[in-house]
Amino acid sequence: MTARWVVDEVKDQRDLSITWQPISLLLKNEPSEDSPYYEGVLATFKMLRVMESVRASEGDDAVFPLYWELGSRIHHDGQRSDFDMTDVLESAGLPTSHAAAFDDESFDEEIRRRHGAGLALTGNDVGTPIIAMDKPGGGRQGIFGPVITRVPNPEDSLKLWDGMVAMMSVDGFWELKRTRTEGPDFGERP
Repeated sequence: MTARWVVDEVKDQRDLSITWQPISLLLKNEPSEDSPYYEGVLATFKMLRVMESVRASEGDDAVFPLYWELGSRIHHDGQRSDFDMTDVLESAGLPTSHAAAFDDESFDEEIRRRHGAGLALTGNDVGTPIIAMDKPGGGRQGIFGPVITRVPNPEDSLKLWDGMVAMMSVDGFWELKRTRTEGPDFGERP
């Protein structure tokens, strides 16, 4: 939902340049192989391999169409990992040769590096999403969130963005939180 919010309502209005980075719940949570959670996070980790293959040869901008297609299949179509990666790549307008990266461990170190860089900006007791940006005085900062269940209307979307940016600029600000009382409303399939 946060990705949809940023892409659909904020990116163009705030002239953002976005680089999509991996975060892996397999690496972060390290579930045991006998955990019922393991197979799902392993599948998404393998999807990150395909994303890094795309990034390596097609560039940062090519990652987004794959991310969007995977997200649409997972969240709108209810598919978790039972789809053909060649078909996913073709639907995203990317070379289907990247499907071979799904089982290619040579991308794992790059995923670990990028994943670690994101957590270095926030600390380890966070999840997804993480948003990072340049600080006005130099350097980078990151924040976990915002966790939203639906994309706000255009006016509220910009208020939310501007408020988040303002909070991130205050030294000593760390966290806001309240109990979530509703699940995500993914809206129409992009």
